[in-house]
Amino acid sequence: MSLWHTLLAVLGALLWGFNFVAIKVGLGEFPPLLFAALRFVVIAFPAIGFVPRAGIAWRWIVAVGLAMGVFQFGFLYLGMANGMPASLSSLVVQSQALFTLLFSTWILRDVPRRQQWLGVGLALAGMGTIAWGRDSQTSLLGLLLVVGSAASWAVGNICLKLARVSNGFRLLVWMAIIPPLPLLALSAQFETGQWAALRSLTPLGIATVLYTGLISSLLCFGFWAYLVQHYSPNRVAPFSLLVPIFGMAFSVVLLGDRLSPWEIMGSLLVFVGLCCTILTPLRSEQTAES
Repeated sequence: MSLWHTLLAVLGALLWGFNFVAIKVGLGEFPPLLFAALRFVVIAFPAIGFVPRAGIAWRWIVAVGLAMGVFQFGFLYLGMANGMPASLSSLVVQSQALFTLLFSTWILRDVPRRQQWLGVGLALAGMGTIAWGRDSQTSLLGLLLVVGSAASWAVGNICLKLARVSNGFRLLVWMAIIPPLPLLALSAQFETGQWAALRSLTPLGIATVLYTGLISSLLCFGFWAYLVQHYSPNRVAPFSLLVPIFGMAFSVVLLGDRLSPWEIMGSLLVFVGLCCTILTPLRSEQTAES
């Protein structure tokens, strides 16, 4: 990759890492499901007026919107609202790579390599270590919800693969019209304080919505789609490993997150597992095509 494209990939990872700080701050301004709905409102409107659907089937827009919108971010925001630190959330949600590997094996019959199975084992051991050694600030419910977010992201990845779209950015924009209504309905059913939060909007609250929607989603995904169009996804994917590094660093410095020794040990296991999964050497082109 050229120096410019390498810097673009690092910038995207940095902005994605800061996203977890923005979410944690925003959860102090909005109920979690309402906050998630607002994120997708600013993604979808008025973007769908400028980005053509270009023949993307509605069934995939709905499927990806539910998996990567309603469930992925609904679970993530609820998990962080229920005591999951931003630092750990930025790492645990990246276990989507492991779930994607497992679902791909089951649904797409894409057989993993031995190193990838090792990565799955290490990451699962790491998440078990985090669950075992949680400090008083980290609830088991919060951890399970963020794991559910990662699994939902993986389901969305499989849907993206099955949809066979040529431009993932267009699908991202159009799928954003799906989550607001279900999330708002769930918020109305299970949350309180929505109108108070909207009536007392602060510049900080507006900034968190705009950052999570426009910067973290549209801009960063645009960077990612641009790079994948110019290079093999296997050249770009390793940069995603920088996201939890930036996320944990920002969370410790800006939010004062502190991890217990067990959580640090578990985080290292998860990170090494992700490295084994994402940095697996490619098979020969002949094998890949067969």
